[in-house]
Amino acid sequence: MSDRQAAARQRIEQLRGSLREHNYRYYVLDDPVISDAEYDRLLRDLEALEREHPELVTADSPTQRVGAEPAEGFETVAHRIPMLSLGNAFSADEVREFDRRVRDTLDIETVDYSAEPKLDGVAIALRYESGKLVLAATRGDGRRGEDVTANVRTIRAVPLRLRGDRLPDVLEVRGEIFMTRSGFAELNQRLADAGDKTFVNPRNAASGSLRQLDSAITANRPLHFFCYQAADAEDLPERHSEILALLREFGFPVSPEARTVQGLDGLIEYYEWIGQRRDQLDYDIDGVVYKVDDLDQQQELGFVSRAPRWALAHKFPAQEEVTRLKSIEVQVGRTGALTPVARLEPVFVGGVTVTNATLHNADEVRRKDVRPGDYVVVRRAGDVIPEIVRSIPERREKELPEWHMPETCPECGSAVEQVEGEAAARCTGGLVCPAQRRRALEHFVSRAAMDIDGLGEKVIAQLVEQDLVHSPADLFLLDRDTLAGLERMGEKSADNLIQSLENSKRVTLGQLLFALGIREVGAVTAQALARHFGTLDALAQASVEDLEAVRDVGPVVARHVHAFFEEAHNREVIDKLLAAGVEYEPEKAAAAAGERPLDGCTYVLTGSLSSLTRSQAKQRLEALGARVTGSVSKNTTAVIAGDNPGSKLDRARELGVELLDEAALESLLESHQG
Repeated sequence: MSDRQAAARQRIEQLRGSLREHNYRYYVLDDPVISDAEYDRLLRDLEALEREHPELVTADSPTQRVGAEPAEGFETVAHRIPMLSLGNAFSADEVREFDRRVRDTLDIETVDYSAEPKLDGVAIALRYESGKLVLAATRGDGRRGEDVTANVRTIRAVPLRLRGDRLPDVLEVRGEIFMTRSGFAELNQRLADAGDKTFVNPRNAASGSLRQLDSAITANRPLHFFCYQAADAEDLPERHSEILALLREFGFPVSPEARTVQGLDGLIEYYEWIGQRRDQLDYDIDGVVYKVDDLDQQQELGFVSRAPRWALAHKFPAQEEVTRLKSIEVQVGRTGALTPVARLEPVFVGGVTVTNATLHNADEVRRKDVRPGDYVVVRRAGDVIPEIVRSIPERREKELPEWHMPETCPECGSAVEQVEGEAAARCTGGLVCPAQRRRALEHFVSRAAMDIDGLGEKVIAQLVEQDLVHSPADLFLLDRDTLAGLERMGEKSADNLIQSLENSKRVTLGQLLFALGIREVGAVTAQALARHFGTLDALAQASVEDLEAVRDVGPVVARHVHAFFEEAHNREVIDKLLAAGVEYEPEKAAAAAGERPLDGCTYVLTGSLSSLTRSQAKQRLEALGARVTGSVSKNTTAVIAGDNPGSKLDRARELGVELLDEAALESLLESHQG
């Protein structure tokens, strides 16, 4: 190494250390010692040095928070330790009962609790290996979430590299990503000035920002983070409050309102104290969380169902307001399900102005005796979606007629049927119904289906309204002049869309099945059917019994799939798709022989591929039995790198994981296709 390079390395390490320390002082200690402008100057100096010496760039450098290529979608990852929900309490009596159960089980008179605000944000799990952030995953269903590592790396409050010398080899922490009220106001002002759509509340803004496919967008959103739990690590302290203190030393922001309290009186006093301070906080909370502080006592208390016995969420009272129900309208979904929607006189409740509320189905309308013209109670209890709690019959000025589900579809006039055993009524019009046609087309072109760029809701609505498209197959018959004549399209957009339609014609069988919109057939089930039958013809000829033999396909799904292929109109649409040039890859080897040659192998995809999309590569690998994950670990079989690979390539080199280029991927797939 030359003297110049050695000097650059030393200066780079100094700058990185300074920036990490200033991040820690700002986000953890709330005690900044330099201005934002000075921080930005240090960051620019580091960026300049790293540009001169790209060989010295590391994945945990403060400059590397943004830089990954836009994702095609979010990978699903399994939580090693499930992210469980908490039991709820809405009254002091319920808290009193919680404390009694805890004391009785532990056979002690007074329990020490850790108490902290319950943030109204997005739960996140962060995994660190050797002190470096390697994975960030959303809660999902508690057992599986989405890999949002690239986006979380952009949040300065989240450390990319932990502080201290004695760090656990592996550490997983749980916490909440949220947006401050002041940051939310600033973001909405920015969006309004740019003529863009604004967010309705900080939680929506945080969730929407975290799920951007382009991490550069997330980086421009004022997201914050508080840590509240260590879920997976060794040699931790024996009390939850001590763990929070240690996590703070590692560089994690922890709620400054967290406290340790004693017994029931301490819990109630803390709840009242936070309630009084609620409006003064710069972030939204919807209650407080109590946890038994002693970890041994937590273990003794254990779990019930999907919640720990040693923790409780004490919610603030639900926010309710009264408004008038103007009308009940019916929306028609992709599968023809009719959903009654309440149109309300605007009312401000729970931080947002509410004008609509779902009524789910006709049974729900009858049960709550909700009638157009009624005064109704509208509630938001920590959830984004408002609900109608009840009507107020005593405020009726006259007798109001009961509401009934229409007998014909409001969109197309087709008959409405009520299937025995189902709550939802359905339009029988199929693709004749413009509402179902719009929803079916939106589903068909979506990323997980045919992945057709440029066909948004507004373009599809025009195609349906002008009677230009009657089925998905008609999309591939559109010409440049027709598309260019649509509102806000133009010739360049039309050319791009024609090219996008052409690019989408080569798909996997699983993608095509999912795109067809068969009832109850999601992406995973579609892939299972594709692997089992291999071809469309084999699937179309399958009996209900044949279908039930497929893993994860039950009697209901089997009947829906069988009915779909029995319908002549659906077979006609498939024939037209194939005639228009849509091609799928049969999965004969894996389906016919039942072979899974890549069972036990785990691959990671990074960068862009030229011969197929990453989504297609993932499906083909999975069809051969492989797992495709979003993060690199020592258990990864190989990392497949296309053009402009991200930090996953560096991680693979650090761990000595095999690297494959696109040619090697094609060779791997071809060698196992039989």
